[in-house]
Amino acid sequence: MTTLAPTRTEPAAVTAPRRPVRVLRAVALTVATATALVAFWSIDIQWSRLASLPGQVVHYLDLMFSAPSWDKLPEALRQTLRSVEMAWLGTVLGIVVSFPLSFLAARGYGPAPVRGALRGLFSLIRAVPEIIIAIIILSVTGLTPLTGALALAVNSVGTLGKWGYESVEGVDHGPVEAARAAGGSTVEALRWGVWPSAATDFFSFWLYRFEINVRASAVLGLIGVGGIGDMLTSYTQYREWSTVGVLLIVVVVVTMAIDSVSAAVRRRLTDGSTGR
Repeated sequence: MTTLAPTRTEPAAVTAPRRPVRVLRAVALTVATATALVAFWSIDIQWSRLASLPGQVVHYLDLMFSAPSWDKLPEALRQTLRSVEMAWLGTVLGIVVSFPLSFLAARGYGPAPVRGALRGLFSLIRAVPEIIIAIIILSVTGLTPLTGALALAVNSVGTLGKWGYESVEGVDHGPVEAARAAGGSTVEALRWGVWPSAATDFFSFWLYRFEINVRASAVLGLIGVGGIGDMLTSYTQYREWSTVGVLLIVVVVVTMAIDSVSAAVRRRLTDGSTGR
C-alpha cells in the first residue's frame, strides 16, 4: 500500500492595500497655500521699518510704564467696571435668548425648517464682528453703554446657540429614550434626559462667553460706547502715554483676574457638578 505524502500549499502572496488618493485634501492644501502666498505678497510691507520696530517698541513701553500717571487710576477702575457691566449684561441677555433656541436647533427636538433657520441665523451672527453690530445698533440707541451690551448680547446668541445645540446633540441618548419610553413629552425628555448631562457644558459655555465679552467690551469702547476702551482711545489720540500705561495695567490685571476666577469655576463645574 502506497502512502501519499501531503502536498504543501504555498500561501498566497499578500499585497498591501492601495493607499487612497486624497485628491480633495491635496487640492485644499494647494489652494490654502496659494492664497496665503498671494495675500502675503499683495500686502504693501515696508521692510525697512521692521529693523526699527524693536527700538520703537522699547521707546513706547518706556513712555507708558516708566512713570505711569497713577492719579488716573480711580477713573480707570470706574471705566473698567463699566466695561465689565456691559459684558455681564450682554452675556445674560445672550443666555436668555440662546438657551431655548439651542434646544430648538438641536437635531431630534426641533422641526427641520426651524432647525435649519436657527442654525443659519447663528452662523450669520457669528460672521459679523461685535463692533459692526454695535454700529448698526447705535443708530437707534446712540453712543451709550447699552449699545455695547446689546451688541455683545447679539453676538453671544450666535456662539452660545451653536455651542448649545452641539452639546444637546452630543449627550447620551439612553436617558432620553428612557424618558420617552415612560411616556414623557419632549419637554420632559429634555428636562430629565438631556439637561442633567448637558448642564455642565452649558454653564462652562456661559462663563467662557463672559470672558470673551469682557475683552470685546474694551474693543467696543473704540466707537465711543463708554468703558475702558473709550478712555484708552481718547488718551492714545492725545498721546498721553503715561495715562495709557495705567489703563493698560488695569485692563490686563482685571482681565486676568476674571479669567482666573472663571476658569476655576469652570473646573469646579466640570469636576464635581452634575447639573441636577
